[in-house]
Amino acid sequence: MKENNHYYALIMAGGVGSRFWPTSRASFPKQFQDLTGIGRTLLQQTIDRLEGIVPKENVYILTNEGYKSLVEQQLPGLSSDQIICEPVMRNTAPCILYAAQKIHHKDPAATMLVLPSDHFIDHLDAYQVDVQLALKRAASEQELLTFGIPPNSPHTGYGYLEVQDKSAQITAISQFTEKPTLEKAETFLSAGNYFWNSGMFVWSCASILNAFAKHQPDMHALFEEGKAYFDTPQEQVFLAKQYPKADNISIDYAILERASNIVMIKASFLWNDLGTWSSLHEQLAQTNEDNVTVKAHLISDQASGNMIYSSKEKVVVVKGLKDFVVVEEEGVLLIYPKGEDQSVKDLRAQAKNQFGDEIA
Repeated sequence: MKENNHYYALIMAGGVGSRFWPTSRASFPKQFQDLTGIGRTLLQQTIDRLEGIVPKENVYILTNEGYKSLVEQQLPGLSSDQIICEPVMRNTAPCILYAAQKIHHKDPAATMLVLPSDHFIDHLDAYQVDVQLALKRAASEQELLTFGIPPNSPHTGYGYLEVQDKSAQITAISQFTEKPTLEKAETFLSAGNYFWNSGMFVWSCASILNAFAKHQPDMHALFEEGKAYFDTPQEQVFLAKQYPKADNISIDYAILERASNIVMIKASFLWNDLGTWSSLHEQLAQTNEDNVTVKAHLISDQASGNMIYSSKEKVVVVKGLKDFVVVEEEGVLLIYPKGEDQSVKDLRAQAKNQFGDEIA
């Protein structure tokens, strides 16, 4: 594959990953960790997958000031201009808009790939083919493209995309539905023309800026004033002043649910958003007892379906435990039912209130 100088990537790496507590903490979130145990952090793996598609100098990382040094340590080849630091957290719409304006100012012919930094992707050959197809399409059409994942369960933690042609790899989207009830998700699964919204997008910078100008004119104008400051010492000062004024809204609500030129590409690669410990269990290699371990050397007896994570290499002995998350991290031992791990986020908040910010 040949890199295209007009292809850019924005990788969003500013989240805390609170459902992966106690390993993911505010001081060291999950995107900067090797949760899969392969020797590369989730952020580094995201960059690795773009090799041969997007030139390294065209990759931008969106994070916050507190994580800038972590980005620099893990991605030493990036220049300071490639790290965009949010002064405050404002969800995905403002950061995507700002990055699109910044990239478009540099290259009016730019096509932009937007990726979370903490997803699990497998079948990498298929992934690269799909990404190339999406970039080529977005460069030639005034469309906003998203990758749709064929669902294998009535998952209630994902948004759903209803498509017009379920058999086509590229098809128009009829509607978005955010995190449905179980009953509705089961209906979607039976219908066969609904896909999970992956949160990965492709569009030309011109197309997404036109969409913001139409559907979010105030936010568009807020950052439009900063063109003169892009890639200058004054840029961060401008950002610190204007960014807090932006609405706290996702790209889905701000643009995708309003625009009529949304197109889905059916993903042919394996995907998981790694939102919880149980989702990590789903994706990693499993033993005969359906136990998954990372950095732990397991001795088990009548134990099955468990997700076991250790911060350091050590022997872990488990007996009589079924479908639990066991996480050993500095200062914390978590033993929790795997089916209830969505509420780990609430546990983190409770621990923070009870024991202080450092533990969270």
